[in-house]
Amino acid sequence: MKNFLLSIIIIFLLSSANIVSQDLTQKYNSLLDRYEFYDSYGNLEAYAKNNPLLKRIEYYDSNGNLLKTEKRNPVLNRTETYDSYGNQKSYEKNNPLLNQKEKYDSYGNQQLTKRWNSLLERYEVYDNYGNMKGYYKYNSLFDKWDYFNSAYW
Repeated sequence: MKNFLLSIIIIFLLSSANIVSQDLTQKYNSLLDRYEFYDSYGNLEAYAKNNPLLKRIEYYDSNGNLLKTEKRNPVLNRTETYDSYGNQKSYEKNNPLLNQKEKYDSYGNQQLTKRWNSLLERYEVYDNYGNMKGYYKYNSLFDKWDYFNSAYW
């Protein structure tokens, strides 16, 4: 009976290990002066560089192709995202009333909300329906931000 109960617990623990999985890791590369994004296997997926001449952040895939750019709009007090062709795709702004960042598409429809959870010390990402999609957690041991997503979200 003890072995049966122990095997049930082990099966439960092994099956629940798949519930939360690490999707991306963001790490700063001081040698190349850029942020790099790795998948859970350690493969470079993309990187981001600051372009001080155009005052924007440029995101590239692992082959060096431009994916998108982000630029701060001081007039509207928001950060705007453009695709590789220069078309605006979304924007992000702070909501000081609710103490959160909100992301909207180019038509003004809310897509995501990012909130700080001080109890768990992480940024939680919610969709426009209020469902949690994932969270960012700082890994002080490796000096990087990890993004976690769940199969149930």
